Parts: sequence; C-alpha cells; structure tokens
Amino acid sequence: MWVNRVTGRRDNGGVARTIDWDEHEAAIVLVDQCALPATYRLLHVASVDDLIAAIQRLAVRGAPALGAAGALGVALAARVHGTDTAAVHADAQRLAAARPTAVNLRWGVERALAALPEGAGAVLAEARSMLAEDERVNREASAHAADLVLQRCARRPLRLLTHCNTGHLAAVAWGTALGAVWHLHAAGHVEYVLADETRPLLQGARLTAWELARAGVPYRLLPDSAAAAAMAQGLVDCVLVGADRVAANGDVANKVGTYGLAVAAARHGIPFVVVAPSSTVDKTVPDGGAIVIEQRDAGELTHVAGARIAPDGAPVFNPAFDVTPVELVTAVVTEHGIFAGAAR
Repeated sequence: MWVNRVTGRRDNGGVARTIDWDEHEAAIVLVDQCALPATYRLLHVASVDDLIAAIQRLAVRGAPALGAAGALGVALAARVHGTDTAAVHADAQRLAAARPTAVNLRWGVERALAALPEGAGAVLAEARSMLAEDERVNREASAHAADLVLQRCARRPLRLLTHCNTGHLAAVAWGTALGAVWHLHAAGHVEYVLADETRPLLQGARLTAWELARAGVPYRLLPDSAAAAAMAQGLVDCVLVGADRVAANGDVANKVGTYGLAVAAARHGIPFVVVAPSSTVDKTVPDGGAIVIEQRDAGELTHVAGARIAPDGAPVFNPAFDVTPVELVTAVVTEHGIFAGAAR
C-alpha cells in the first residue's frame, strides 16, 4: 500500500502520487527514483534548475510523470517570476528541452504555459488538474489494454513480459503497461510477470521488480538478453510495454531494447502491446525516422555503482530509446482504445 508521505492520505485508490505539488512549501514533491529500491525518498524541488537536474538524472522519469513534471515546472516558474512572462517562457523552453525524445514533457510544458496569460494561479490550477487527469487517463488506457490481452491470449493465467518501468513510478499514480498488469492481476489472470532488468540503468530490476513485489504480483527478473530465449521456451504469452513517443503512423519510440523485443515477439507469434496516454501520440511526426533519439552519458555503460567496468576511454553507443516499426506492433492502446496507426 502506497501512502502519500506529503499529505498522509491514501490517494488514488490507495496509491500515492509519484509527483505532486506541496502548497505549504510551494514546491514540487517527487519520489527520487534514483534512490530505489534501497531507499524511498522524496525530493522537494523549489527551482526550475533543480527540476531539470532531477529530470536529466532520471529521478523523475516515465512519459506521463514527465508530462506532470513539465506542467508543474511551469507553475513553479510562474510563481517565482511573477509578471516577468519572458522569464517564465525561457524556463519553460529549458524544461521542454531537458529530454528531447519524451514528447509528454513538452506537451505538459505547453499545456500549462497556455494558462500563463491568466496568471500564476491559473497555471498552477491547470497543472494540478493534469495530475488528476493523468491517473484517470492511464487507468482507462490500461483497462483497454487488459481487455485486448484477454482477447488475444487464450491461455490462463497469463505469463507477461515487460521492459523498463511503466507503473506508478512512471506516471502520477497508476501506470501504463504495468497498469494493465494491475487490472489483470486483480481479476486473477496473471501467473507471473517476467521483468527485463533494462540495461544500463536497470529500471526493470530497480523499479518494476520493486513495484511488482509491493503489489503482490508474482514475478521473475531476467537479463534483457534472455527475453527472446524465454519466448522461444514458451514462457511468454504477451509483451506489454509503454512508449515515450508514438509517431503518426504508429511507430513507437520507447526505452532502448524495445525494438529487439518486438522482433522476437513477431518471430514467435506473441502479441506485442504498447500502452500509453493519447498525449504520447505526436501527430506532427510522420514516422519513427523523424524522432530525435536522446544519447546518454558514456558513464552509464562504463561504470556500475561508481566502479569502472570497461577499459579507460572505451567508446560508447548509449541511446536512451529505440524505435519499433509499426508493423511489429500488435496495437498501441490509449484511453480512447486502439490507436488507428498501429495494428498487427
């Protein structure tokens, strides 16, 4: 059971928010995902610079959570700068650029910024309304996805495979792909979840395994490189993943390693379902080739827990995301149902 350690309330059906606004401190409060699973720690963020730093080091991450962070960041800037709208806009642009692939971050910034002519209070009101909306939208999207999984998978109970982290931590409260797991588990349809460790920052091992354990969902952790072998051995009925950006044609940008999973799933005839809010669909991008892919620091690969594991000066290719072509996607599911751009 998650308890909101800011307010003491059991919010959102017993699940505390990953990111919220603390009116008393006039600050953004968020779970420091870099500290998990060893420590559950809340960060109190009172400046846009600190929020950008938290976003870039992945203390807050996941497409829906980044949308909320963008909106709350604009609210913070509006409160700090008052009537200096040029300064608010400058901070907003820095926020939107903090992670270029994740479209929800810019979407959240722009939506909150649209309320700026009505004053800082209106910006904050819009940002706070987006927090409640996020949970509702993701519950709806994940419920549609759970229904689709039951339609496409005859076997019960289900063996599900997921990648990265798409649960409460990746959203304001509920989650996307793991949100579908919560629905299926509550109905008694889950045998287990196979959670990819998700190299190099281990969001699956650190975050998804932590969430599954707290929710009482049976799970097994596996190396990313073992996922195709698990499919070949008949251990997977369906792959469930989230998305950081969906192009107009249904191509999906998600945590690096997703493309390989989709290839393996197609080879073995396994449904590959993407769950995301409609705000993740970017209709200004015609296909995945137009999506900018963020490159991460080399140290994420050359070091583990501060210890060097690669030769000094080793060249590194460390993309944060990859693009899965639409023809490998069974469906992209949003709160509106199946996105028309994708179907296999």
